Amino acid sequence: MPVRSARGWRKPLEETPDLYGAYPRLDREQIGLVAAYGERRPTRRGDVLFSEGDRDHDFIVLVAGTVVMLDKGEVIRVHGPGRFLGELGLLTGQPTFLTARVEDPGEVIAVRPRCLRELAEREPWFGDLVLRAFLIRRSLLIEHGAGLRIIGSHFSPRCLRLRDFAARNRLPHRWIDVEDDEDAESLLTKLGVPASETPVVILNGERVLRNPGDNELHRLLGLPPSAPSSSAHDMLVIGAGPAGLAAAVYGSSDGLDTMVVDAIATGGQAGKSSKIENYLGFPVGISGAELTERAVIQARRFGARLHVPGGATGLHAGNGRYTVDLDGGGEVSGRTVVIATGARYRRLDVPRLDDYDGAGVYFAATQVEALQCRHVPVAIVGGGNSAGQAAVFLARYATRVLLFVRGGELGENMSRYLIDRIEHCPEIEVFPHTEIRELRGHDLLEEVVTKNNRNGEVRRFGVRALFVFIGADPCVAWLSGMVDLDDRGYVRTGGPQALPLETNLPGVLAAGDVRSGSIKRVASAVGEGAMAVHLAFERLG
Repeated sequence: MPVRSARGWRKPLEETPDLYGAYPRLDREQIGLVAAYGERRPTRRGDVLFSEGDRDHDFIVLVAGTVVMLDKGEVIRVHGPGRFLGELGLLTGQPTFLTARVEDPGEVIAVRPRCLRELAEREPWFGDLVLRAFLIRRSLLIEHGAGLRIIGSHFSPRCLRLRDFAARNRLPHRWIDVEDDEDAESLLTKLGVPASETPVVILNGERVLRNPGDNELHRLLGLPPSAPSSSAHDMLVIGAGPAGLAAAVYGSSDGLDTMVVDAIATGGQAGKSSKIENYLGFPVGISGAELTERAVIQARRFGARLHVPGGATGLHAGNGRYTVDLDGGGEVSGRTVVIATGARYRRLDVPRLDDYDGAGVYFAATQVEALQCRHVPVAIVGGGNSAGQAAVFLARYATRVLLFVRGGELGENMSRYLIDRIEHCPEIEVFPHTEIRELRGHDLLEEVVTKNNRNGEVRRFGVRALFVFIGADPCVAWLSGMVDLDDRGYVRTGGPQALPLETNLPGVLAAGDVRSGSIKRVASAVGEGAMAVHLAFERLG
């Protein structure tokens, strides 16, 4: 049965696919192996094994009895013998988003997080099993709308920033819009918060934060700390997309003191991808979010430090090292620097685009955006792989997906496997030689007006969302003229006196989409990030 929430009807976790991967059952031999690293404990009905907001709680394996998982008091899952409890926060240091309560008495094995990591390292099969389960559980929590509650108006820029923050950092949350949610006013009244003081974030079901800053949320949610050390690191990595995370993993695993800085969240553009199907080693594909989460856990395991959010605003050289200025007045320094700031999607040049930003116009197609497009028609503008991936993904949620392409053939910029999927998906309709000319709607997007650039035909389409993927511009403003750029603004590398991937500054390297001449693919970005570490060692001597 569907359950009622503050934002409408939503599907219980039990009905969501891929539950076996999320909730595997350990056999007797496997339970015995885990028991060697933990403590057996009897349980009584009503015992709370961990509560929403707890950090560093035990990894729990059920030997006998049952446990219910609660979200704000609502039962969303029941576990029996052989199941293990916990979520991604056990590996990342975030607080848990659910409460585990014993329903039928029995016995559990409690394993401390330190011992869990030891077990995962000694038994790789177990580590893979737990990591995959935790990653899927995080996706299910996001779809369910568990965790944080964000209350505010879709007209508020600060609300849009908070929602983007939650989406980019893969934080389970529920969005409650004061403009069109009938329950929002009563909830604010109950909290004693006037609408004028929104946005509001509710943590742990009861803690109310009024218009919190990103740093405050990072601290309370256990995300990577945003206070970098003042010492000079061996390697600074600016940007935490595939190239930056690869540099972090290879650099820290090879013994370099590595600091990673990113303005908003880890993952870059790849982190927003619904599914990457042509990345080596993942024959059935992997979401950008899962690939990112795996890389972050891996980098932190080897000792890399992350400074998020930490937007770079300047680069300076002096005293045998480089210093990067950060938003808010801080700075970090390193003996070598890897520029991996990637590129940002271009904004569509149409009137009133800003009016619908976050209220129907989006620049990413993740699970968060897809859940807002259930059972409604949507449009996508763009002809590259990002647009193609978004179309295939959104077709699972929307009633109709309209793909507007300025050129004549998808094959000009899109991989063949995506074209094949689009051609065989009845929910997707492709409109070549077509450009968006106008957006219409009252408060929320309701319609797009298009023009065919060959015959001049003007058409109107009723849609509730528009996803924009029309190319990207390099993120290089922070470099302040310190490094050479090509005529399109990308970072030049190589040359008579420079190493491959090295800029005109010795020890300052560029990797991934920000580099001039790079191949705009996740695999090549990862390869360049790894190669940059080898070159950094050459400069470090």
